Formats: sequence, C-alpha cells, structure tokens
Amino acid sequence: MQRRNFFGTLVAGGGLSMLGGALPAGALAQAPDPAPRPGQDRAYMAALLQKIAEPVLSSMARGALKREFDMELSPVWDGRDRNVGYLECFGRLMSGCAPWLALPDDASAEGRVRKHLRELALQSFVHAVDPKSPDYLAWGDNFQVLVDSAYFTSALMRAPRALWDPLDRTTKERIIARVKELRRILPLYTNWLLFAAMNEAFLLSIGEAHDPLRLNTAIDKVEEWYVGDGWIKDGEHFHFDYYDSFVIYPMLIMVLEQASRHHAQVRGNAGEKLALAVKRAQRLGEHLERFVSPIGTFPPIGRSATYRTGAFQVLALLAWRKQLPASLPEGQVRAALQSIHQATWSHPSNFSAKGFLTLGFTGHQPGIADVYSNSGSMYIATESFLALGLPENDSYWTSPAQEWTQQKAYSQKPFPRDGYVSY
Repeated sequence: MQRRNFFGTLVAGGGLSMLGGALPAGALAQAPDPAPRPGQDRAYMAALLQKIAEPVLSSMARGALKREFDMELSPVWDGRDRNVGYLECFGRLMSGCAPWLALPDDASAEGRVRKHLRELALQSFVHAVDPKSPDYLAWGDNFQVLVDSAYFTSALMRAPRALWDPLDRTTKERIIARVKELRRILPLYTNWLLFAAMNEAFLLSIGEAHDPLRLNTAIDKVEEWYVGDGWIKDGEHFHFDYYDSFVIYPMLIMVLEQASRHHAQVRGNAGEKLALAVKRAQRLGEHLERFVSPIGTFPPIGRSATYRTGAFQVLALLAWRKQLPASLPEGQVRAALQSIHQATWSHPSNFSAKGFLTLGFTGHQPGIADVYSNSGSMYIATESFLALGLPENDSYWTSPAQEWTQQKAYSQKPFPRDGYVSY
C-alpha cells in the first residue's frame, strides 16, 4: 500500500499519519532524480527521515511503542534482555534527528513536520523515564543500557533548547537520576568508554556534578588507540569497520566540546584535543567519501553492517558542523551522501508493514545481523541525516552538486591523488 507523506512524496508500507487524520500533501517535489540537485536533495532526505522517525515517535508519544513496535531479533541473538531494544530504538533515533528538530519553526511543509515530530519527541521523553508509563525504558541491570543511554544523552546535547529546556522539572530530574545510576555499569575496555563519558558530558552540560575520571579515561584511551591516517583502534585490536564513524569520532568530539566549553578538568588542553580530533575526523571523512561507488553503493565491511547509512555519520557530522575539509566541497559531499541513501533505502523491505526498520543492509536481510542486533539497533542509521540540521538556505543545500571521487575516477576524469597524513 502506498500513501503520500507530509511532503507529498509517495512512500511504500508503514508510517503513521499525523494525529487527527491523513497527512496533507505538501508542495515539495517527489523523490529526486538519480542526479542530485539543490532543493530536491533536502526534500528527499527530510521525507526519508520522517518516514523512519514518525512510526516510532507516534507510538511512543502515546505510550504504545512497546505494544506496537516490530521487535525483530538477530537469528544469532545472544540472549540479552530484549527490552533494551526500545531504548536503542528511541535513543539512536533521537540522536540522529536532534539537529533537524532543533531548527526554528516555519510555515513550510518541512517546518510543520519538524514541529509535529518535536512535539511527539518531547512526549516520548516523558514516557521514557516515567515508571508508570507502559513505555518506561529498560534502565535496569542490562549492561547494554549504558550504550544506548549515550545516544539518549547525545540527543539532549545536540538540541538542548529544543529537547531539554521544554521538558518539565519532574522529567528532567528523572533523566538525571537514571543517567547517574548508570555509573554502576563498568564499561568494556573499548569504544564503550565513550558511552560512559557521554553521560558525564551531558551532566556537565546541564550544570550537574560529573565524574572527571570517566571523562578522562575515555579521552586518554582513544588518544592512545589512534593508529594513524585518521583511523582509531577499538580497544586493543584494530578492526576494519565503521565504528570510528558509528561511535568513536562523533562521541569523542562531543565529549571534548563539552569539556572545553565548561572548563572541565582534562589532562592537557581540551580545546587543542578537540581541534586535533576534528582534524583526524576530517581525514576519516576523506576515506569515507572515497568508499562511495559511482552508483552510490559502499562496502558492507566489518561489524554492524545492518546499521546501514550510519556508517557515514562522520561526513554528515562534519557537514552539519561546517567543518568539512577543503578537499571535500559541500556539493560533492551532499551528492555522495544523497547517492548512498538512495541506493540503500530504495527497497521497501527496509521497513516492516507497520513502518519500522528491519534487520538488513539494503532491505530485509536478517542473516547478516550480529549477536547484539535487534530492530531497535537499526535506528543508528539516522546519524547520517545530521546535515538536515542546517537550514534549507545553507550553502550545503544550495551549492551545485559535484561528482564525487569514484564518479570522476570511473569516468576517466581527473581526480585528486590520495596519501597518508602524519597527524
């Protein structure tokens, strides 16, 4: 079954209508042509993010996510408490949506969508920490909670005025209490150190007492694990996968930014460490851009291939922060990211009949899911939508599309040589 979303774009399967009836057709164009063009790109990306987010937020705002969500477990599920999947779903979704929802309200079709989804998100945050709500999230003893609490707090740090300030006092107090209680969980000696540090950075950002040891341990170990040319080990061993983009650089940058902004006690200079982290992330961004094939595909390497386009969070993050390196023009990055979204999300089986994400890479492919993966985990894919946090008149969206590296390389055109860096 097909319907039109709020932008007037036809979408297949799932998704819920706006409260009070069917979504009105907007004035924006349908999904763009394969050749990305300014204006069409944003309409496509906003419509796709709405399609991913609305079923979750519409359910959770009513306290019905646990009842309505299609919880699909990996065929090799390791037996951990499946209830943590709802925290994964909501926390990861909000981390990716936060910059977009933080934009000012306006009368456009997109502006009405943002306002509506933001209202649903605020109601959902209330349910998330209300012990009497059917959608009270799994804040208990499951160690996985530490992971996804960091995405939960990431959203609040990325959009404090839109998502934190409007919350009522009781909800804020409950969130603070739940976050502090998670100090009981000993993080693994991997990227998990950053999840603990993220929660401390959140507490720091709102003027609460934080644990400098948890903050510094993550910063110090990630610095030690840097192997060069933009790549960081995930613990003792190097893994050739996308975890530098899924987790390590985005969270390291956020932790260092809060530490620098609030003058936290950090070994060394937090501002200088932040600048170096961004510089190294820019180098990783150059690698990621070169991974995009001429038709928008990219290699499904390493762990967590089911996280789909979340592999490109670093590029989207740098675009949103206006920190793309000079080697990557905005029109080139936008075109490359547009292409990977079109190639990845085009098949209807990415979504269940009710509109929730399924296990897979470019559709429903549960056989590739890892032991820790459930359908809630999949919402980390929204981290590749961070550039929607830039307004529609920003140069990222208005600059002409440019061919990305592999397009040039495979059409016999000049393209920049690549080399290593020593920082």
